[in-house]
Amino acid sequence: MPVIKSFSVGHGDMFYIRHGSENFTIIDCHLNPSNKDGVIDEIRRQSAGKAITRFISTHPDEDHMGGLHWLDDALGIVNFYCVENQTTKADETDGFKRYKALRGSDKAFYLSRGVRRRFMNTAGEYGSAGLNVLWPKTDNEHYRAELQRAADGGSPNNISIILRYALEGGASVMWMGDLETPFMETIQDEIDLPKTNILFMPHHGRKSGKLPQKWIDQIDPDVLIKGEAHSKDSDYVSNPDRDKIHQNRAGDIRMDLDGAKVHFYVSSPTYCVDFLSNEGKSLSGYNYIGTLNL
Repeated sequence: MPVIKSFSVGHGDMFYIRHGSENFTIIDCHLNPSNKDGVIDEIRRQSAGKAITRFISTHPDEDHMGGLHWLDDALGIVNFYCVENQTTKADETDGFKRYKALRGSDKAFYLSRGVRRRFMNTAGEYGSAGLNVLWPKTDNEHYRAELQRAADGGSPNNISIILRYALEGGASVMWMGDLETPFMETIQDEIDLPKTNILFMPHHGRKSGKLPQKWIDQIDPDVLIKGEAHSKDSDYVSNPDRDKIHQNRAGDIRMDLDGAKVHFYVSSPTYCVDFLSNEGKSLSGYNYIGTLNL
């Protein structure tokens, strides 16, 4: 059974997917001295026995690749996926230095819309991970302007990828990094986004990452997951009719993809929602909050 985990790492993002095939995927990194040992130990356990482990960077901002050097030292990243970029920073952290080393190495594979990669989305002897990149279009003038902005030391938020995972016959999940509203509004007619069951809201659910209504209508998510943005920065106004899980209250979020069902578990013992079905599940160390039936 595939498992998706969203770690509660403060104002940042870090995920893994334990695929039903021989694949294991880590998406982004936000480690600090207080959480790194526990997170890395869990990733070691969950990836044990998998033939292919990959790290996907949505974009090189500190809250998405902080502590990457610890993760690389512990795991030895051999499949590093990112957009081709020359992002620079005035103050380079150890995590960013490692990001630069990996993006320029023979371990790097560059992501763009529709890219094909063995085991990522093309089956081989280890199966397919079911991962597809929907953005960027690397020849888009607005995207290229954001690449230059990042190369000049500006924010890399808008060089974020849009990544979609789909389980055959089951759930689909989408990540959008830290894409910002004005940029999304500029490119909204450049791509059509497919119906997706679970959407991790861009920019941690901040107002600055509010999605264009056109994209929300296309994605038509059954569940929105809001990150751990400060409450004063959060988008509480748009999409009031959409069911949401708030990670700043739920803590770690685990999703077990069981055919046409998604069983949701959180680390907070008191968090609950009223829109999921109660199928009486339980999992040691977690609070079962319900099941999404597709």
